[in-house]
Amino acid sequence: MSTTATTVPKAAGGHLSVDLSVVVPAYNEEARLAPSLDAIIAHLTATEAAARWEIIVVDDGSTDGTAEVVAAVTARDARVQLVSGGPRNRGKGHALRLGVLASHGRRVLLTDADLSAPIDELERLDKALSDGHTAAIGSREAPGASIERHQHRLRETLGRVGNLLIRGVAVPGIRDTQCGFKLFDGDRAREAFAASRLDGFGIDVEILRFFRRSGWPVVEVPVRWSHQPGSKIRPRDYARVLGELAVLRARSVRRADVLAVLGFLLMAVTLYIGRWLDPNGRYLPDSLQDQNQWEWFFAVTADNLVHFRNPLFTTFQGFPDGVNLMANTVMLGLSVPFAPVTLLLGPAVTLALVMTLGLAATAAAWYWLIVKHVVRHRGAAFAGAALAAFAPPMVSHANAHPNFVVLFMIPPIVDRALRLCTGARTRRDGIVLGLMATYQIFLGEEPLLLAAMGMLLFAAAYGVVRPDVARETWRPLLKGLGIAVLVVLPLVTFPLTWQFFGPQSYGNIAHGSNSGNSPLALLSFAERSLLAGDRARADALSLNITEQNAFYGWPLVLLALGIVVRLWEHALVKALAFTAVAAAVLSLGPEFRLPRTDLVLPGPWALLAEKPLFESVIEGRVAMICAPVLGMLLAIACARLAAAPGLGTRYLGFMAITLALLPVVPAPLRSVERAEVPAFIADGTWKSYVDTGAGETLVPVPLPDPGNAEALRWQSTADFGFRMPGGYFNGPFGEDRVGIYGAVPRHTSNLLRDVRYTGKVPVIGVNWQTQAQKDFAYWHAGALVLRPQPYEEQLREAVEKLVGRPGKWVGGVWVWDLHEGG
Repeated sequence: MSTTATTVPKAAGGHLSVDLSVVVPAYNEEARLAPSLDAIIAHLTATEAAARWEIIVVDDGSTDGTAEVVAAVTARDARVQLVSGGPRNRGKGHALRLGVLASHGRRVLLTDADLSAPIDELERLDKALSDGHTAAIGSREAPGASIERHQHRLRETLGRVGNLLIRGVAVPGIRDTQCGFKLFDGDRAREAFAASRLDGFGIDVEILRFFRRSGWPVVEVPVRWSHQPGSKIRPRDYARVLGELAVLRARSVRRADVLAVLGFLLMAVTLYIGRWLDPNGRYLPDSLQDQNQWEWFFAVTADNLVHFRNPLFTTFQGFPDGVNLMANTVMLGLSVPFAPVTLLLGPAVTLALVMTLGLAATAAAWYWLIVKHVVRHRGAAFAGAALAAFAPPMVSHANAHPNFVVLFMIPPIVDRALRLCTGARTRRDGIVLGLMATYQIFLGEEPLLLAAMGMLLFAAAYGVVRPDVARETWRPLLKGLGIAVLVVLPLVTFPLTWQFFGPQSYGNIAHGSNSGNSPLALLSFAERSLLAGDRARADALSLNITEQNAFYGWPLVLLALGIVVRLWEHALVKALAFTAVAAAVLSLGPEFRLPRTDLVLPGPWALLAEKPLFESVIEGRVAMICAPVLGMLLAIACARLAAAPGLGTRYLGFMAITLALLPVVPAPLRSVERAEVPAFIADGTWKSYVDTGAGETLVPVPLPDPGNAEALRWQSTADFGFRMPGGYFNGPFGEDRVGIYGAVPRHTSNLLRDVRYTGKVPVIGVNWQTQAQKDFAYWHAGALVLRPQPYEEQLREAVEKLVGRPGKWVGGVWVWDLHEGG
């Protein structure tokens, strides 16, 4: 009998009088189909004698005698049906969908027309369904499988690579998604195939994903398999599957998720709108000198790659000692892949892109984590992620520190750690976690350390609240973490050894005794708060404008307290509350003064302050852990309010949330017009004064340092044609190699620095001139260059006395040629 595609009977509710339906897709299978059908009928007759069964062959637009072959078999056994897939070949997915929807069986077996997996392997699959699974996937890769006749080695290798990619993209944990031998619970199979959309080979993965998302247990069963000549699957078909899955994933994306990501991107662009008006010509003054520094980091990495130089070290700054780049957080995880952008558009554009896209990506990552593990409500997750990524501390660092803004790897790391707790795929998740941690190390080590602290605080609190969960999860978690460490160590040993023991490495950096937060900082408003910003107060309570690491504001703190009190019965809320409070207390530093008193109390940070790694952390930054924690509490509250039955309750609740959040909504970051690079540098005139072949350097006056690093831009504009002493970086000082900001000072650099800040020129005699000659020789100086700036006259006077002659006005700068007779 033949059934057209328009008259396929639907199996809603199923027909339990048929125990097994066998679906065989066929396209031009005239030569192989008859013996395969005979084998299937013989097996079912022998093993399914007490049950009713049916065989459904779907002719997918064959141009040979496939339909006639099936008709001949049907004439002998009416339990064999032919379903027509239409006049043209539509693909395996289309054929399987028609066949499954035409089936009536309590179980549905899919098998290829060539019986590459023998029909007697059905018993293995049937046992798996009897054990409680809803789908049994015949596998050539599972332990216990056997391949009696292999494909060509190249074809087999390409197929495995393709299958590996498919698994990684769509169905983790299934070794062989494309084997055509599968047994399903009938009703669930019909539901899944009715919802399917793919017509090609990708339908195998689409159906498995449907089962996974529905929570229906799937098991992979090893089978015997033999390659049959004339197979319709080619290695290129795996690429087609990936393409189909990409389309499927795009179709399955929720509109709310797309709008959320676009919303985060709009928020990030708005924050940096001042930069984007002219990326090369605008500067964020609240970055202090960090914008110059970070642009230089991206530029020098790109230049090192182009010239095949060591990306972990350079002598372009801090000459002759150089700079340990690995010890300076140059974010190789982004500066390397963005190198083409840097070379094409310049480091200013690269930094603007990294900061903007990185901030949006961070918000999107928190949104994904919240939806997956905290609340399903998309609006609530958006609010929580927006707070996590755009909280006042994040906006403060958004001026200057991409390593604390680009945190899109932290939520996936948290998610992978949570997966480890299930113990489902400990080895795989441990490996993935190790790779993620490795990449985060090349984005920023300190954020990873802070994230680990936050996760540890949360785990400890949740373990106390839910000891039953702790008892079940600690073993797989520790095992997975151990695997992650084994993955990380060989990948980072060399760069970290270079960082801590290589040239220009250093020990801890002393940040002073006031780098912890004041308790008042947690309740006050940041400088960039749109409605409540108070720069004078924020400056008084922070290290500088880029280190406003708390400043959540008292309304948001009160809101968080109200959420915790109202939802205290939930273990998650208790653990989040403890994490936020503990992080806030740790951020106060080793000791802190109670506001409005002279009472100084010890802080718990004192227990960590002298420990390795922690000794270089600015403890005030620990309060940044509170941002995602508060975001999750906010998401929980919003989701509960959205589900509240009373309109009045929802109105009052969302009004309270709005009033608490409005004061911390950030204003766009301030930007100013940037000073142009002097023509002396930009047009290459400097080349007439500095013999780089002889190792000479160009010395800006005063030398670049953390207080003024504009000269770093000269260097990138000149395509790193010259080296220079001084600079803005972290390096060692003294025999103890204590970390300092900038190059080791020398007498002449100190003198010029004092003149720049005070405008006072000391008495300069023979001793100063002799010392200057020594310093010039140490720096290999070819020329001194003074650009127009405050106290320019005094600086020019000081240099003239040190050199013994006036400078020349060339290309918009004063130049002193230090060559003999210059």
